[in-house]
Amino acid sequence: MPTNFSQLKPPLLWKHFEKILTIPHCSGHEQAIGDYIISVAKANGLEAHKDKVGTVLAAKKASAGREKSAGIVLQAHLDMVCEKNSDTVHDFAKDPIQTELKGDWLQAKGTTLGSDNGIGIAACLAVMEDKDLIHGSLEFLFTVEEETGLTGANKLEPGSLKGKMLFNLDSEEIGAFTIGCAGGADSEVFLPLAWDKASGAAHRLKVFGYRGGHSGLDIHTGRGNAIKLLARILDRARRQSDYGLAGIEGGNKHNAIPREAWADLVVPPDKVEGLKFLIEKTFAEIRVEYQAVEKEAAVSFTPSEGKPAEVLSAASRNAYINLLLALPHGVISMHPEIPGLTETSTNLAIVRTSREEANIHCSSRSSIASALESVRDVIRAVSELAGAKIALLEGYPGWMPNLQSQLLKKLKALHTKVVGKEPEIKAVHAGLECGIIGEKHSGMDMISFGPTIEHPHSPEEHCNVKTVEEFWTFLTAALRDLT
Repeated sequence: MPTNFSQLKPPLLWKHFEKILTIPHCSGHEQAIGDYIISVAKANGLEAHKDKVGTVLAAKKASAGREKSAGIVLQAHLDMVCEKNSDTVHDFAKDPIQTELKGDWLQAKGTTLGSDNGIGIAACLAVMEDKDLIHGSLEFLFTVEEETGLTGANKLEPGSLKGKMLFNLDSEEIGAFTIGCAGGADSEVFLPLAWDKASGAAHRLKVFGYRGGHSGLDIHTGRGNAIKLLARILDRARRQSDYGLAGIEGGNKHNAIPREAWADLVVPPDKVEGLKFLIEKTFAEIRVEYQAVEKEAAVSFTPSEGKPAEVLSAASRNAYINLLLALPHGVISMHPEIPGLTETSTNLAIVRTSREEANIHCSSRSSIASALESVRDVIRAVSELAGAKIALLEGYPGWMPNLQSQLLKKLKALHTKVVGKEPEIKAVHAGLECGIIGEKHSGMDMISFGPTIEHPHSPEEHCNVKTVEEFWTFLTAALRDLT
């Protein structure tokens, strides 16, 4: 049954989230949702406009008697990570996201939900529309392409915001204040390929059913990387059997752990059954390693329609597989002083094969700039050993925690008063836009909070509706009480 959003609280927020579900807004395609926000703003008498990259800025005047209160910026990002299960029929460019409510958890049917950061957007729109809220002067900042490179924050013009306090509404744990985040940078590897004539039967080897998830927030959970595990199977197979490799594909987003990957093989007819047995045996061994966290993991080895005219030369095949095996993935180090916080990690995110080269995308994070540089040096060194070229893409800064923040002090006291307990103070191993915004607007006092959202960036994403109500209650109390 479709979700009955009219029964959820707060009604204004859920009204806008329900609308957001119908508007395409994958990263790089935020025009329509930006237009919707401007229409809501103008319908409520607010000034609103887009900047040169599509980021939306709006402003709401202070309530009567609150004109002298300090200005507050409410910030969310417009884009969502668009991921779906391979057996789900859904076109993110036009199809509304279908949802279902299971107890207190809202989730989508086979796709990402977009509660990251749709709940933050909906909260801002509800604040715009709510005539009964008491507040000082407000600004609203809706950035583009946060998920693919923090583009909106990076391109934000210095001086475009007047307020000196910022609420980033992109956190995913109720009762927690995020006051710091990791910096990050991506690396692209290009391995030149040589080809030989193909001979044999075409088959596709596919590993699938992995949970995936956020490449920062979930990197420490021990989930399988489909690309790395496919490479292990290919490596075992080439050492014990015979096949030609026509291509490898896997992963979709730089900030998502790969859930699926496949390789197109050409196999001598008399080797097919033996190779199939070897693949299944190898996968069974690997599956034991992940049995606690990857219960739906699976492998298939099936005939393909048609047959590639060429396969990689033996040297190219071996270099390709060795490179995928050797490139690092996962946690590099944990924070020595903050229990449970990943300090440095890297995600082998995407692999694609073309006639000229293999293209491999790695995404690395760290709360320490030198550690981030070090892991990228490892990626560079491994790539050069394989004969590949590498592009070290420009990264983004981390957000250094400020435990002396006056905003933090005030909101901690208010949280205790409103919610009945002190908030947890934490930093996250993910990129938030606060680091960039803070660099562009010196003196900005920032904090990030939100409702509970689990497994963002994957079709397992779900949002706890009870915590959305608590999030709204605290947000509106903060707008009312901060002066």
